[in-house]
Amino acid sequence: MTAAAASASPFVLAACAEMLRTELPLHERIRWLGEHGLAAEIWDWSREGVDLAAIARTGVPVLSMTGYLRGDLTTPDGAEELLATARESARAARRLENDIVGTPRLNLHGTGLDGKGLPVRPIAEVTGEMWVHATRTLTRIAELGEAEDVVFELENLNLAVDHPGTPFARPADTLALVRGIDSPHLRLNLDLYHAQIGDGSLIETCREALPWIGQIQVADVPGRCEPGTGEIAYPRVAAALEESGYRGIVALEAWASSDPEQAVTAFVDAFTPGH
Repeated sequence: MTAAAASASPFVLAACAEMLRTELPLHERIRWLGEHGLAAEIWDWSREGVDLAAIARTGVPVLSMTGYLRGDLTTPDGAEELLATARESARAARRLENDIVGTPRLNLHGTGLDGKGLPVRPIAEVTGEMWVHATRTLTRIAELGEAEDVVFELENLNLAVDHPGTPFARPADTLALVRGIDSPHLRLNLDLYHAQIGDGSLIETCREALPWIGQIQVADVPGRCEPGTGEIAYPRVAAALEESGYRGIVALEAWASSDPEQAVTAFVDAFTPGH
C-alpha cells in the first residue's frame, strides 16, 4: 500500500536512509525504501561503510547527499576547504546518477558539523564581513556546480535544540544568500523541522522561498519523528505546497517513533493530499 500511495503523491517522495532501519547496512536500508516506493537520501558519502557501488546496484534513486566534507562559509581557509571537498562530492555524485534529478543534490551548511551535529567552528555572532564572505564563497560554489553539472543546496538548521552556534542557520538567512546569488546550481534545502523550532510560520516560509527551493525536508516537532507525532499540521502544509504549484522533492529526515513501516506510511499519507 505504501508504494502505491507514494506514486499518487504530487511530490517526489524520499526518506533519509541514515535514520530508518539502522540495524541494516546502508544499501539494504535504501533497498527497503525503494520497496516502499520512496527514493533515498544519505549523509556523508565518504565515511567508512558507505559503498556507493552497492547503493547504485539497488536501483533506488538517491536524491541528496553531503556536498562537502570540511570547511565553512565564514573564513578564507574554511572556504577553500569547503570548495575543494565540494568538488570531491560533485564527482562522487556522478556514481549515483538517476532519472529524477540527475546527480544527487549536494547539501551545504554554514560550517562543518561534527558527529553530534555541532559546528566545528561555532559562531556567537555573524558579522557583516561574514555575510560578504559567505556570498562570495557561495557564488564560487554555484560556479562549481555549473562546471560540474550538479546542484548544491544550502540547508537551514535550528540553533535552539540541535545545532547551536551554526552560522546562517535560520530560513531567512539561507533564503537571503541563495536568492542573492540566484543560480540554478545553488538552491535551498528547506528543512521544516528546523524551521518550526526556529521561526514557525511554515506555510508562509514555503511560499516566500518557493522559487529557490531545491527540496523540502520534514520531521515533526518535538522529537524529530514522522508526521503526526508532534505539533506540525503536515497535511495542511502539503496542501499549501500543492496549491502553490510545488512538485519537487519532499524528504522524510526523521526517526521512527516506533515502527519504521508505520513511520513511512504516516509520511506518505501526510504528503498525498486527499489520500
